[in-house]
Amino acid sequence: MKVPYIVTPGPTEVRENVRLARAKRTTNPDLDLQFYDFYKETCEKIGEFLKTKNQVRILSGEGILGLEAACASLTEKGDKVLVIENGIFGEGFADFVSMYGGDVTILSFPREKKIDIDKLENYLKENNDFKYATVVHCDTPSGILNDIDKICPMLNKYGILTVVDSVAAMGGEDIRVDDWKIDIAIGATQKCVSAPPGLTFLSISDKAFTSMKKRKTPISSFYCNLLVWQDYYEKKWFPYTPPISDIIGLRTAMDNIKEDNKILERHKKIAEATRKAIVLGGLELYTKGGYSNTVTVFKVPKEINEKQIRKYMLDKYNILIAGSFGYLEGKVIRIGHMGENAVIHKIAYTLFAIQKSFEKHGFTFKNDMVKIFLSEF
Repeated sequence: MKVPYIVTPGPTEVRENVRLARAKRTTNPDLDLQFYDFYKETCEKIGEFLKTKNQVRILSGEGILGLEAACASLTEKGDKVLVIENGIFGEGFADFVSMYGGDVTILSFPREKKIDIDKLENYLKENNDFKYATVVHCDTPSGILNDIDKICPMLNKYGILTVVDSVAAMGGEDIRVDDWKIDIAIGATQKCVSAPPGLTFLSISDKAFTSMKKRKTPISSFYCNLLVWQDYYEKKWFPYTPPISDIIGLRTAMDNIKEDNKILERHKKIAEATRKAIVLGGLELYTKGGYSNTVTVFKVPKEINEKQIRKYMLDKYNILIAGSFGYLEGKVIRIGHMGENAVIHKIAYTLFAIQKSFEKHGFTFKNDMVKIFLSEF
């Protein structure tokens, strides 16, 4: 199999030391007490990364498992839940809440911009009787970044628990769980963390755990039940056999992030240079505010077939790049400059392939995107 260069907004490229870590000889994670220490220490490293003293758990399943587990563990039948959305993944939280019997209120905002803080605050002044609220940090299909540093403290002020999907942001965008009053922050391995898909991790506040314990009815799931993990270390018991090789790989990926003192600066610089190259090249960004430093989304001109462009890029330049889905299917292309993808030469080559592929299909650029991109460094 010919492996392409992956420049998608997750999964991302995986560094060699992470791949090699997953190949290490492993023990029985259920019975070997040393592994309980390894798992706990890895959770603590993730906690440092998220800037939180809250408990962290690593679950066997990619990021969607974390989203569902948060909703499954908090939601009882009839609970009022606010889903704040300005994109596909934001709206998707409603499905999980409904699945477990919650009474969903969807508060929608324009999808080309970040959530309007003033409008949200005005809404909450009159409507704040919610058990918890969900919000997406970076909505990957559209590349919108929301101000969770303002949204979550606002919700906290009204006694509303906060559930944040930061899967596509953390590692490329700052996140401060404790300072920003986030009760459950959800991440995953396959995006900025740059480990293979397969794990999700969550930080869980004491308030969130207390809410779960006070339920009148049992959590309607085992695999999505966060409470069964609460005392795993004291009891030396895992709810199910952990995927030990994946966790060893994640530990190495977290060490890579810790050693990269300029990781946020690197993502910001590359994102800004990418957007500048796209615009001055003659293409149009989808986003009109709230630009993410992990993914850039631009519109495909009406005369261009998005799928043909991506196929040509793969066949000719061995670049795997993403379109989008839902209301954006066929309308945009997404560049994932996150984690191991956020490297100058990788994005420069990607922009070169985009320009050559569009030109092959009849589009005329105003400027050379690679020159513009590289001039920023």
